[in-house]
Amino acid sequence: MKNSEADKIIESLSLSKHPEGGWYTETYRSTVNVELDQGQRSLATVIYFLLKSEEFSAFHRLKSDEFWYFHQGSPLEISVIGTDGLFSTFTLGPAGEKSVKPQLLLPAGCWFAAKCLEKSSYSLVSCSVHPGFDFKDFEMAERALLLKKYPQYRSVIEKLCPE
Repeated sequence: MKNSEADKIIESLSLSKHPEGGWYTETYRSTVNVELDQGQRSLATVIYFLLKSEEFSAFHRLKSDEFWYFHQGSPLEISVIGTDGLFSTFTLGPAGEKSVKPQLLLPAGCWFAAKCLEKSSYSLVSCSVHPGFDFKDFEMAERALLLKKYPQYRSVIEKLCPE
């Protein structure tokens, strides 16, 4: 079963539970800082991030751009509500199929969520944030507020945004 593979990866990479769902560990934080309106931030940060198929990364947003890079396991479906209010889905996975990309940019300010596309599996990715990640710049979506603002996306919000 692939989830035993996921548990081995979680242990070998010393991953911890992430507030949005899934597992992570920071692997890099630049010692170079930049000054932003919200204060000083590292120039860049990088994490490993793993989702098991029964988990999902709940809708959230950052004040910085975030790149996701696929490593192994199941492709991920990433749902995005852009700053323009338009909804898109992307498949992050191994290169080879036209609609599947091995890396994806999630622009600052967009709402996004992710889930594995295969049952009894996992997805291992890296995420790099520019300027670097700080939990002060991380916002979990509130289901009621997202539904009020984007009622046309009710079905995906109800699946990927806990109450």
